Amino acid sequence: MQLEGLDNMDSAATKFQQIYANLPLNQRKEIIVVIDNEPFTWNAVKLEVDQNNEKSKEMLDKLIKLGIIR
Repeated sequence: MQLEGLDNMDSAATKFQQIYANLPLNQRKEIIVVIDNEPFTWNAVKLEVDQNNEKSKEMLDKLIKLGIIR
């Protein structure tokens, strides 16, 4: 599933926010995705998703491919 169009992006971001909200605080410090050899924690991904930038789209796409977001 590729993030094409605003609806898919909004949906993936919403699902990510729901998962993030239910995580224990200490788990939010764990790495969940690596983009361009750079590891990102739940907290870092949330910051990017909140900014709704290109990197967040890439992160959300990768999280969908990994099955973290469905």
